[in-house]
Amino acid sequence: MDHPTQFVPSKELIQTFPRFQNLPHKNIMVINSLQQCREIENELKKSVLLGFDTESKPTFTKGEVQTGPHLIQLATAEKAYLFQVSADILSFLKPIFENNQQIKVGFGLKNDAHLFRKKGIELNNIVELSKYFSIFGLTNTVGIKNAMALLFKINFPKSKSISTSNWARKELTLQQMEYATADAYAPVLIFEELLRLGLLPENIVNTALK
Repeated sequence: MDHPTQFVPSKELIQTFPRFQNLPHKNIMVINSLQQCREIENELKKSVLLGFDTESKPTFTKGEVQTGPHLIQLATAEKAYLFQVSADILSFLKPIFENNQQIKVGFGLKNDAHLFRKKGIELNNIVELSKYFSIFGLTNTVGIKNAMALLFKINFPKSKSISTSNWARKELTLQQMEYATADAYAPVLIFEELLRLGLLPENIVNTALK
């Protein structure tokens, strides 16, 4: 089996790669009401594979309590759902996150699990993608940017100013929507490529192929 080149491209080389193609804007849904949740309930619950990430308003002062997540992103290969968090929306999402038949994939999910547990939600069938790059001879954790570069020779831009912006705002900016979508959509592509290359454990493969 052929595997991609076994080195992490330099930052300079990544800059020369084609830029990541995000989902089109018409395929991004911002959801802030239970009525909107009900409208997408069937299509969301039928999805076997969901890319997953969260965003929280940053804390800047010592002792300030983190109240996030303020935005929860779920994505399929065709669509992204950006949930502006409320008690109703968390209740709607709880059975999806706790469903063992739906795979939720992403990067850096340990902190997300901690935040959700504090809100009474257990994350089941979560796949931390950063673990599955040992074939490349890497011992360090691989982030989403390097994963995209390794697997696809794609430049996946990450903006510090957007990542640390106010995710609790009522109206998300276009840049926030695109950033949040990419962080949930790219893991779907990465998971499917790792699956194709035979780099995922048997138990995950069996669930994915059901």
